[in-house]
Formats: sequence, C-alpha cells, structure tokens
Amino acid sequence: MARQKAAKNDRSGDRRAKTVRLDYLPDGRKVESHADETILHASLRAGIPHTHVCGGKARCSTCRVVILGGKEYCLPRNLNEKELADKLGFSPEIRLACQTRATGNVKLRRLVLDAEDIQLATEQRTPKMPVAVGQEKHVAIMFADIRGFTAFAERLLPYDIVHVLNRYFHEMGAVIQRHGGHIDNYTGDGFMALFGVQDPTDAALRAVRAGLEMLGALERFKPYLESIHQKSFDIGIGVHYGQAVLGTIGAEHKRDVTAIGDAVNFASRVEAANKKAGTRFLVSDAAYAQVKAYVRVGSRVNLVLPGKSGEHTLYEIVGLK
Repeated sequence: MARQKAAKNDRSGDRRAKTVRLDYLPDGRKVESHADETILHASLRAGIPHTHVCGGKARCSTCRVVILGGKEYCLPRNLNEKELADKLGFSPEIRLACQTRATGNVKLRRLVLDAEDIQLATEQRTPKMPVAVGQEKHVAIMFADIRGFTAFAERLLPYDIVHVLNRYFHEMGAVIQRHGGHIDNYTGDGFMALFGVQDPTDAALRAVRAGLEMLGALERFKPYLESIHQKSFDIGIGVHYGQAVLGTIGAEHKRDVTAIGDAVNFASRVEAANKKAGTRFLVSDAAYAQVKAYVRVGSRVNLVLPGKSGEHTLYEIVGLK
C-alpha cells in the first residue's frame, strides 16, 4: 500500500513538472516551461524582452499576451488577474503573463512591444479642451480617415483591431497636439481635429504642418504593423479653413466639445476627395490661401464635391518650402 501511494505521488509530481512549450510571437521563439512558473518568468528566463512595468505584480497590464493556441491549457485567472481583467474588459484570450501558468503547449503573442505601447497601456484620459457655451470662430478643420481598414482588419482578433486603432489614434493625436490642435471626435477609423480654437494664430498652417507630420508618423508606424500583422494601411487627410460654431454639446453626463456648420461638412468632403484624386493630403482653396507662401503643392484638382454646387479647386500638399 505504501509503495502504491508513493508511486501515485511520483506520478502527481511528474504531472506538475511536465515540460510544455511556449511558442512566442512576434519573437519566433520556442521556450520550454512548466506549470510551476508563469509565462512572464519563462520569457525572462529565455531572454525575451517581455515588458512588465509593475514588476510582475498584476498592478498594470503591460505584460499582457494574446493566447493564439492552447487556451485550454492555461490555468484559470487568479483573483489578482481577474480583478484587472474585469476592470479593463479583457476577453478570455487576453492574459497577464505575470499571473498565467500553462499545463500544455501554448502559442501566444506579446502585445506591448515598445515605448509607445507602454504609454498607450498606462496613459490616463485627459479632459477635452474647454470652450465657451457657444461661439462662432474661424478655425482650421482637419479630417483624417484610414484607407482600406476593413480589408486590413478582416482577419484580426477584436483585441487587435481595437489595439491598432488606439495605437494609431495615439500616434496621430500626439502629432496634432504638438501643433496646437486637438482631436474633436472620432468616427470609426477616422477623426476630426480642430486648430485655432484657443489660439487663432496660423491655424491653417499648423494644421498643414500637422498633416505632413502625420504622414511621416504613419510611414514609421507601418513597419510595426507589418511585423505584427504582415500588412498595413494608408490614410487620407483633408483640411479646410472656415467659420464654425463651437460649443460643448450633449446630454448631461456626456458632453463633448465639437464644431458644427457648413465648414465642417466641407472639410469632410475635402478629405473624401483624396480617393477620387488619388492623393493623400488635400486642402481647400480657403486653406491654401492661408498657407500658400509656405507649402509645396503637387497636383491641383477641380472636383464636384457631394452636396456642394459647382466645381471646387483643391490642392495636394506634398511638403513645406
């Protein structure tokens, strides 16, 4: 009987010490592990640069991974992980590497890979730019929209779609802020930004400079997308300068700063015209009048814009003089 009990304990020990394989993306590494160590510990032991800002204590989510295969071999979330996962709304395949242990072979992908990812995972929301109850003001209005995002996202996990959009908006928002603008609202994979709400000085020129920097930021972002998802996307940008009504609008508990009026609609049409013109960055005649001494123009196109009478001249911005 004693020998049978000892043999049973030995078999239990063998199961606990069972070696499993962790297959890491985008690193292309395979690491041997076991259920006595967390995924994060296995990563660090193998020299994989696995981010863990809080030191692996489940106080942040920077060690998050997406389980691509073998989810059934991951032990259930402990209380610490469950609390953070519930707070952040993580789906079942998103796990904290610092808390997760595997009893079988697992394929996973690290989700926080660089400084921008860390900032995105830890940043706090800041309030929108304040504005009076209602006022008319000449502002530069920018619309930007992703080209081909539906095709880009069709095979991505929901988490990846949200992460890519948040990373993209984070990158573009930082550029816009550097040039004194702010993103007014988001519409799916596009957004509207305003320049000149607080300081009207050179509003159109600041918008154009921001647009050019956004195109450069996107080119630097594309290798990240290619390395993670093996594909990327492009954007279209349109800028118009005109008078809009500015104010804080919405229900009592959900009020946002926004701009309304014909100038806003016209700016949206300018951005959309990139598709027909085969361009990436167009500005209206009114915006061009404000910046023509400072910019280099590629093509000049005359187009009928939806909802607008007659042809309108738009200018492709390709750089600064």
